[in-house]
Amino acid sequence: MESIDPALLLSAYAQGLFPMADAADDPSVHWVEPRLRAILPLDGFHLSKSLRKIIVSDRFRVTTDTAFRAMMALCAEPADDRPTTWINPVIKTSYERLFQLGHAHSVECWLDGELAGGLYGVSLGRAFFGESMVSRARDASKVALAHLVARLKAGGWKLLDCQFITPHLASLGAIEIPQADYLARLYSVLSDGAALGAGAGVGAGAGAGAPSPPFVAGDWGALDALGAGAADLGAARWTGSPPGYVIAQLLT
Repeated sequence: MESIDPALLLSAYAQGLFPMADAADDPSVHWVEPRLRAILPLDGFHLSKSLRKIIVSDRFRVTTDTAFRAMMALCAEPADDRPTTWINPVIKTSYERLFQLGHAHSVECWLDGELAGGLYGVSLGRAFFGESMVSRARDASKVALAHLVARLKAGGWKLLDCQFITPHLASLGAIEIPQADYLARLYSVLSDGAALGAGAGVGAGAGAGAPSPPFVAGDWGALDALGAGAADLGAARWTGSPPGYVIAQLLT
């Protein structure tokens, strides 16, 4: 299996499922439907004083969709606390195809010209599904997540799925809810402007109430317009994602 068909992959996300591999060298993938689901309420991002200071300082140059493949590769690399990952060649190829179709995005943090961390995920309607994030410099993933939340808020997204809760995500405002509650939220977001219909039937998570496309999409570029406006007003070091003070304002 070289990749997952994009239509099948998006249909799975619309029904609360996502694929994973058991290890980076595992040639196969399986569908996952967690019993408990982590989400980060977009109005509940925890912006600590220390993180706000880092964001406003523009220590990192933040970009989006400029190094999607490199971001996936960085997330897939082993680390001291993570000797292997679930990102195998099938996952890489599948999400690169989604990126080419406009259904996947990355947020990159650069430090001294090097990719220092960031994240990537899937966009479907006004739901964003975070897949993986990574830091190779202190606070890089936190800054990337802050920029993502600001971008989703500016663009009209309604749901940020984090899949599994971790202490790191919880410290930033993520919460854990039962899968049934998650599906209710997901279906509500996707059905905003879309017709309800039978699901495509992928795995155990498929349900007759799953919404059918087309879905009303969020505007990924809305935040860039705010950043361009800030640059016009003379903001220093605008780098393709708005200056940190714009991000901080959106998060507070």
